[in-house]
Parts: sequence; C-alpha cells; structure tokens
Amino acid sequence: MVFGIVQFALFEHAAHIAKTAAAQGVATARLQGSSATAGQAESEQVLGQIGQAVLVHPQVTATRSPTTVTVVVTGHAEGVVPFLSLPVTATMTGPVERFTTGAASGGP
Repeated sequence: MVFGIVQFALFEHAAHIAKTAAAQGVATARLQGSSATAGQAESEQVLGQIGQAVLVHPQVTATRSPTTVTVVVTGHAEGVVPFLSLPVTATMTGPVERFTTGAASGGP
C-alpha cells in the first residue's frame, strides 16, 4: 500500500510538471512575433530544468494558428511499482497576442 501511495504522489507531481511546462510554452508562443517552435523550445527547457527525474520520456508538441496556440506535453510518471507505467498528458491553449486598432467609441 505504501508503494501505491508513493506512486500516486509521483504521478501527481509528474502531472504538475507537465502542466507547468505546457503553460510556459503557451506563454512564450502566444507573444506577438513568436512561434510554435519557440513555445516548444521553452517547454523543453522547463522540462530539462525541473522534470527529468519524475516525468520520464517527455514529448512536447506545439501548434499555433492565427488566433490560438496549443502546447501538449506527454510522458510517463517515474515508476516505483514494477510493471506500472502511468501516462501523463497536459494540454494548454491560449490566445495569440496581437494588436488591433480600436473601434470608434460612440460614448462620451
């Protein structure tokens, strides 16, 4: 039972790391003049700094359309229980930053 509790804690920690990396990637890729490649690189850098021991074999994909950016981080939680490999997936989406001209206001 103790191994099960530890495994669950490692899974939750790996999920948190994946969410953090995906959020950082979205924050970078959504900037005006940025790209999906920049967001993917940022997510990979975050994973390299905080997630190497807990999130095993991470993969990052980033896509950017004219209005939204999406970063997906996948991997597996480090295993304590033999033959148990828990998959971890985090997806973050955000609007692309862009400047527009304001509409003429009809108010005072």
